[in-house]
Amino acid sequence: MMNKKIVLIGAGNVAHHLAPALLRAGMNLCQIYSRTLESARELGRKTGITYTSDTFAVYPDGDIYIFCVSDDALLSVFKSLRINEEALILHTSGSVPLDIFKPYRQNYGVLYPLQTFSKTRNLDFGEIPLCIEAPDKEVLKTIGQIADKLSSKVYEISSEKRKKLHLAAVLANNFTNHLYHMAGKLLEKEDLDFNLLRPLIFETAHKVMQMIPENAQTGPARRGDTNILNLHKSMLKDNRDIQTLYVLLSQSIQQTYSKKEKKEETENNAPQWTLW
Repeated sequence: MMNKKIVLIGAGNVAHHLAPALLRAGMNLCQIYSRTLESARELGRKTGITYTSDTFAVYPDGDIYIFCVSDDALLSVFKSLRINEEALILHTSGSVPLDIFKPYRQNYGVLYPLQTFSKTRNLDFGEIPLCIEAPDKEVLKTIGQIADKLSSKVYEISSEKRKKLHLAAVLANNFTNHLYHMAGKLLEKEDLDFNLLRPLIFETAHKVMQMIPENAQTGPARRGDTNILNLHKSMLKDNRDIQTLYVLLSQSIQQTYSKKEKKEETENNAPQWTLW
């Protein structure tokens, strides 16, 4: 595995973390390709690996090609490259099915890192869950060997479950981050510093590391505090987008705990049987 020639296709956020991880694992990353020369150069210089933005310059004799490109561009980029028929073709997407390469290759699979990636952030790749999938046991074994060298958290997950996992990740990460952004905009209007929220954000994230989110929920919607909910809604009358989200999320929280409490009440009022 160490001597297999790996070509990385793409030089975005995922590639900026995967490329150094491959090198740290002692793997033979031999080339980086990006459609944008600037991106290819940036990652090439960061890693010391040969780079190109010319499709005709991509090594055709690699053993493994890992695609770190957008879902929409995946097939078009793949088709633009000259890649030997025996090479293993991998994509790193959360939503693209395994069999996207099936009409074109026999050796293909998925190596999906479940994490949010930014070029400027340092991450411990060894702690990132890697979700793998392949059309047969032999290819799965090869992908597993790569994944095991990159991370201590490797999971075999089907395309259908990976799609749902990606959806859950969007809810937990992307949407949450957008809420941080909106909260920051509200503070900005009042000349308040976003740093005031950072300890709260940290504690919220820390809590769900130790307990399930259902038990960690607090706030006016969880308490059923109608006065505060109405006050907040009125405060947002000039910002309909945030107001709409506030109402929808508050209703969802209220419905969640209303159902939970009704269930608990039913269970508590159930007949108690005594064994004599």
